[in-house]
Amino acid sequence: MDPLNVLTGNYTLKSKTPCDLSSCTKQEVLEYFENSYSLNESLFTSVAAKEAFYMCPDRLRLPLIFYYAHTAVVYWNKMLLAGLVQGRMNPEFETMFETGVDEQSWDDTENYRMGGAFKWPPLEEVVEYRRKVRNAIRKVIADTKLELPVTMESPWWALFMGFEHERIHLDTSSVLIQQLPIHLLRKPQDWRSGPITYGEGAGENKMVSVPACEVTVGKPLDFPSYGWDNEYPECQKMVPAFEASQYLITNQEFLAFVESGCYEKKQYWTKEGWQWRNFRKVMHPIFWICNKGCLSNCGGILAGYSHCQQGMNGTANGNNTSNGNNTSNGNNTSNGNNTSNGNMTSNGNNTSNGTNGFTNGEQHANNNDESQFRLRTLCEEIPMPWDWPVAVNYHEAKAYCKWKGPEYRIMTEAEHAAIRDKQVPVKCGTSADILYHGDLQEKYNTNLAYTTNTPVNLYPPTKRGFYDVFGNSWQWMEDHFNGLPGSMSHHLYDDFSTPTFDGRHNVILGGCWMSTGDESSRFARYAFRRHFYQHAGFRIVQSVDRSDTLPIALVCGLDGSTEDVCLPAGTKIDPPMPSTNTQLAHESDAELKAQLLAEYGAEQGSLASQLAQVSHQALQAQGSNATMALDLQCGCGRLSFELSRFMKEVLAIDYCQSFLTVAETIQDKGRYQAVMPDGKTLAVDLPEGVNQSRVNFKQFTWIPNEIMNFDLVVMQGIDRVMNKRAWLLRLWEIIVPNGVVVIVSTKGYGADELKAHVENHLELTEAKELSYAGPKGQIATATVTIWHRK
Repeated sequence: MDPLNVLTGNYTLKSKTPCDLSSCTKQEVLEYFENSYSLNESLFTSVAAKEAFYMCPDRLRLPLIFYYAHTAVVYWNKMLLAGLVQGRMNPEFETMFETGVDEQSWDDTENYRMGGAFKWPPLEEVVEYRRKVRNAIRKVIADTKLELPVTMESPWWALFMGFEHERIHLDTSSVLIQQLPIHLLRKPQDWRSGPITYGEGAGENKMVSVPACEVTVGKPLDFPSYGWDNEYPECQKMVPAFEASQYLITNQEFLAFVESGCYEKKQYWTKEGWQWRNFRKVMHPIFWICNKGCLSNCGGILAGYSHCQQGMNGTANGNNTSNGNNTSNGNNTSNGNNTSNGNMTSNGNNTSNGTNGFTNGEQHANNNDESQFRLRTLCEEIPMPWDWPVAVNYHEAKAYCKWKGPEYRIMTEAEHAAIRDKQVPVKCGTSADILYHGDLQEKYNTNLAYTTNTPVNLYPPTKRGFYDVFGNSWQWMEDHFNGLPGSMSHHLYDDFSTPTFDGRHNVILGGCWMSTGDESSRFARYAFRRHFYQHAGFRIVQSVDRSDTLPIALVCGLDGSTEDVCLPAGTKIDPPMPSTNTQLAHESDAELKAQLLAEYGAEQGSLASQLAQVSHQALQAQGSNATMALDLQCGCGRLSFELSRFMKEVLAIDYCQSFLTVAETIQDKGRYQAVMPDGKTLAVDLPEGVNQSRVNFKQFTWIPNEIMNFDLVVMQGIDRVMNKRAWLLRLWEIIVPNGVVVIVSTKGYGADELKAHVENHLELTEAKELSYAGPKGQIATATVTIWHRK
């Protein structure tokens, strides 16, 4: 059951229903936690070889050891922010496993955050860490007073955040495991593979008409279940009439696209999609297996690995265990070169067993199948299940639509709401969400009803005639991911959604067979980069009248343009909207010039020089060392350079890349010039007498655990961050015991506004109004507060 001893609790592949936050008991919370923790660990029992934990299944992702540890670290980090625990369990682990990667493009440097040579700890130490965190959470649940309802302001929200974060990684880690070589894996206990076919087969994928209607997208703020920030609040959208395929596009349907050579025909691909296709050299979906040696996009020592190898026998043995040399001891043996004995066997001609209309999903096939393709599931290679939904990325889905006909596209988020059955009103509480229905697994292949996809006709359709509206496979949407109108990030996880509101991530909806918890909710909204794979498929859609405005949410860039949008000719859409992550707007040329002017416009008495003096005096008054300083939201670096006059090291961080690029240019070349809106040139010189070699600029969208132990922290960007509370919560932890925190605001954000967020750990030393020279010589005033640890 557990060959590598990765379980710290019970083994399970059965998912519990989430808690009702208006009425849950501590026992129910405990049971849901145990189930969340155990589900994720149980997935990792599919790994049969310890060395597989240190391999990179995807060249742009981290090794499995990271994802096994990461969820436990997030629990601890969020509980610490919420005040449920005091201090660190393991500072090294809580830094190393804090944050994964969101690669910017398919051709990014492999594992750019940690690097291929990064030294990971032994598996046994990580297992023990998970065990300690598990026991600590049990104690937190037992010892913390539970006040109902649990709301976003409750410290218990941090626990539920951890539960659902764990379940997200159950889904995403399963895709990574599916990319590993098959001989490194085993089939876990109680693995429930879906049938190959059902009944007479799926048959024709007919188009179903949907009349014009109004739909609701989003979730009420007071709904009594946990939700991620991007799910809130509710909003209404008008949906014009459209037609959509009753089924998700199947492997059988996609085969025609592949056999037509469309992976090599530029006319079917978007610009970005064609660039991706040529870089990856793909010829078919990632989990299809042929015999032509297609590279599998693994990283590190697996960089040359291919699932597509001639002679593979197409099945996993089901009880594979490892002897430490990447060979299995069952009836599917490997010679160490990822080839096998080729002993394919067949149980007949793919007919049903005559008892329930199913064709067994574990039967073997022969080499005379109608095509040379087989399918890689999470831990098996099986005959191609033609009636299962095809798993593709956004680029492949869009290319298929273009090949199918110029009128076709994929679905929008509002249209997905329109194909659902009539929903129970949200005023009815959790019963309004399918996730809480007792017959969930009877209606949808989700919540681990099966551990693979299933035929698209297996589950009953909606009243309108759509199958797999929820479950089986995630569904790619045309919409860019963005916050709903009025949405706000949560202070405990400010960067959960907002970094992806960039026009480069597309919405996925509906959940898949592996989705549990919030992922299976009617309110779930997730997104991935368009080249990403995540058990996702698609439907084809066509508008009845393209002159009707399509309800699509697109995010425009700083110049008003949109990326990789390709809709049928004549499609009418509303103008793309800016990202709801207002911090991204600071990357614009106008914002950059305004920042430069604010920092360097005054020759004498600038805010930066005045603030550096105040900070130095505060250090001396506190008796602190002048060793390490953090310039938080450093902008274009003026204050960072001023601090280098008396601090030995200055770490300067900002979320804005354009600001940092200018700061580094000034640091390296000593000068930067910019033409300002009035046509005049602003020449910025490195201030005299500073020691720029002491300054290190870095980009972060949050305060990571890797930055600690500062004598001085100066936060000069409180006025421009979206979620002030999120940036304030960790200030106490990152300073030394006698360290100083200085917060400055030019908009009057002072002690009264700050106390509610910092007073648990920081005490006000002094508050003052600081006069300084503005860029045009005018005298301005900033509010400065100085704090020390309690």
